[in-house]
Amino acid sequence: MSDAPILHFEKLTKRFPGVLALDGVTFSIQKGEVHALVGENGAGKSTLIKIVTGVYQKTAGEIFFEGKPVNFSSPHEALKNGIAAIYQEFNLIPALTVAENIFMGHHFVTRRFFVDWNRMRKEAQELMRFLDVDIDVDQKVRDLGVAKKQVVEIAKALSHRARVLIMDEPTATLAQKEIERLFRIIKVLKSEGVTIVYISHRLEEIYEICDRVTVLRDGRHIATRDVRDVTMEDLIRMMVGREVVERFPRVSHTAGEEVLRVEGLTRRGVLENISFSLRKGEILGIAGMVGSGRTELLRAIYGVDPIDEGKIYIRGKEARIRSPLDAINHGIALLPEERKVHGLVLLLSVLDNLGLPILPLVSVRGFIQDGRLKAIAQDMVQHMNIKTPSLFQRVMYLSGGNQQKVVLGKWFARNCDIYLFDEPTRGIDVGAKVEIYHLMNRLLERGASIVMVSSELPEVLAMSDRILVMREGRVVGELSREEATKEAILRLALGRREEYASVG
Repeated sequence: MSDAPILHFEKLTKRFPGVLALDGVTFSIQKGEVHALVGENGAGKSTLIKIVTGVYQKTAGEIFFEGKPVNFSSPHEALKNGIAAIYQEFNLIPALTVAENIFMGHHFVTRRFFVDWNRMRKEAQELMRFLDVDIDVDQKVRDLGVAKKQVVEIAKALSHRARVLIMDEPTATLAQKEIERLFRIIKVLKSEGVTIVYISHRLEEIYEICDRVTVLRDGRHIATRDVRDVTMEDLIRMMVGREVVERFPRVSHTAGEEVLRVEGLTRRGVLENISFSLRKGEILGIAGMVGSGRTELLRAIYGVDPIDEGKIYIRGKEARIRSPLDAINHGIALLPEERKVHGLVLLLSVLDNLGLPILPLVSVRGFIQDGRLKAIAQDMVQHMNIKTPSLFQRVMYLSGGNQQKVVLGKWFARNCDIYLFDEPTRGIDVGAKVEIYHLMNRLLERGASIVMVSSELPEVLAMSDRILVMREGRVVGELSREEATKEAILRLALGRREEYASVG
């Protein structure tokens, strides 16, 4: 790692109407380092990155790239100059091949100005060899999994000779083995002098892969430190501006009677003979690798996907759930994995989103009682501590944590008995995570029960009373709170000791 900064921000400021998103931010990123950028949702991370890559224009301050002042007018200009960003939503064309995506916009041409397909394929293969991954460059991108699409994005950036690569939540949807492969790629890039700016809410990853970390809070630079010199507790304190007493505030409750029982649930090719029970006042965690069938299980229980065999019992009585409406009528709520796609209507207001599940309860002869709806929505905003300028703010403008609280709030207002949580804290900061955990505890205090799917093992271990482990569409084990460890879960989830050892 060189001592010379490849990027330097000097009093960088960005104002939006009514919002000071960045307030005089000054810090440097060294050449050839993996530099973490952390902070709560709304801290200014995304704004800073979008200014660097030319999506936004700064209000004041300076950006120096390799010692020279820059002010890119577009992402294309930033990319041409060696700065690339990889976001959670990939910028790929599904119908084109891997090679075509990598060289889109700067393909090779022959002397007769035809596309040089052979050279393009050869260069794409060289990039795959350099990254040490086995991807067919002639394969259509739509046929790739998330992890391989991410590799294609990295290869695309390298094809532009990128010297700074910005990764925004790169592990959010990856399985453990895929995360290990990504970290190996990052180490290869670092060894070749590429600078990585790494944005993640998973603080454990910062200590595993990063050299230094910069903390932003409320648009201000709080600190830049060597990772080895700062504890996780100090990092969290700097991010949230207060002491977080406990990252996983689990309150013990005595489980009551059985409220949900699933027997032999099967969806051919997806789920096979799944049986389990859920009791009142408990959290049943479901762990497993990506693709193990966790999300599909929740969707089947909720009536989103049809089942071929099996029965579902609610409080001892068989329930025929063929649609989400049937599930709602039985007191079941689903907080989906993709909140922006399946959990919210982004163009609608906080009021409209909170009101969707309770419209039948606030209507008389088909007419909505606006006053009653607003009163319930306002109560939910206060109850859930949703940070919004008003009930009429569009949900798309809220932070990830506040969006998730809106999803939870609409079902809280419906007063459901059984909550199916699919990745409840994905993509939200540590402070918002703690708030979500407190809300889960309050649900239990009200007598509700929770089934929670999560890829974050610390979350599963800390918040669950019991844990089911899934692999290839089957439940392969059940662990009590006392029996559950990271090693025990991974051993069941991976199925083979030698694979477990490689992940460890």
